[in-house]
Amino acid sequence: MPQTRLSTARIRAAHKAINPLFRNTPLYPCEPLGQHLGCTLNIKLETANPVRCFKGRGTEIVASHLDDTNAKDVVCASAGNLGQALAWSGRARNLNVTVVASRSAPATKLDRIRALDATLELVDGDIEMARERAVDIARHNGIRLVEDSLDIETCEGAATIGLELVESAQPIDTVLIALGGGAMATGVGHVVKELAPHVEVVCVQPLGAPAMTRSWREKRVINTDSINTIADGVAGRRPIPEVLEDLLLVADDAVLVKEESIVQGMRMLFDHAGLVVEPSAALGVAAILEDRERFANKSVATIVCGGNVNMDAYHQWVMAGRTG
Repeated sequence: MPQTRLSTARIRAAHKAINPLFRNTPLYPCEPLGQHLGCTLNIKLETANPVRCFKGRGTEIVASHLDDTNAKDVVCASAGNLGQALAWSGRARNLNVTVVASRSAPATKLDRIRALDATLELVDGDIEMARERAVDIARHNGIRLVEDSLDIETCEGAATIGLELVESAQPIDTVLIALGGGAMATGVGHVVKELAPHVEVVCVQPLGAPAMTRSWREKRVINTDSINTIADGVAGRRPIPEVLEDLLLVADDAVLVKEESIVQGMRMLFDHAGLVVEPSAALGVAAILEDRERFANKSVATIVCGGNVNMDAYHQWVMAGRTG
């Protein structure tokens, strides 16, 4: 396959180095949900760890490298999950972690960042504004800036999910991956295309935050002016050129899904799999709901990537319209 920035050898080494708490998350066919969707649906459950999302795989690598160099200070911008993961990995190694986030980020995620002893700085605006502030902090203080999806450790950490998928006993025709900044999509995509090229890699993004999908389709970076989605974990406006180049090499397709499909996906994951997930984690199910014929009778894997959700909002989304 054409070369991405990633290395399968480094991904295998990362898998060995990551704290076992984040490795080998459950992968299983969810028969009740698959029956409703008309396919064999295999769930890769990335919420079964201390930070309830996949980001800890990458931050473990980042933090271990910092520990090796005796660097103690690090900053990142986050919609919430990366910040929690970096705070968790940093706390275990006595690092001084600063997280910059939007004031509008889910309170549940912000509270957890604080509880993990990180310094939290809030900014007005969205994740892109937080990224600008994190860059300023890193430059002013001369400390390490972790840029999700651009930093190769975040991609190769996420890519270890791909190793577990392709080395499992579950036959898979298609893998559905939530697409935001691109760390998980490029990481998992790299592994799948190198080790199991027959498996289709489909990235899924909300219609209200389409920048990376539009960029993939046009084969050039396309920025957007605004974001309108409940899926805060994938709500970026400015794709990173290097990440887009990798995505173009590994993704077979990138699709956009409606907000109502995301909500329905969350509801179905609760009803038929007993899972409380954040909106980004339901993107794969949403893609099947919007194109059942495409996935009919196939063995599909969806990565349930995060479960850090504001419960008041969750009840409003998932329980709204129920008849009993």
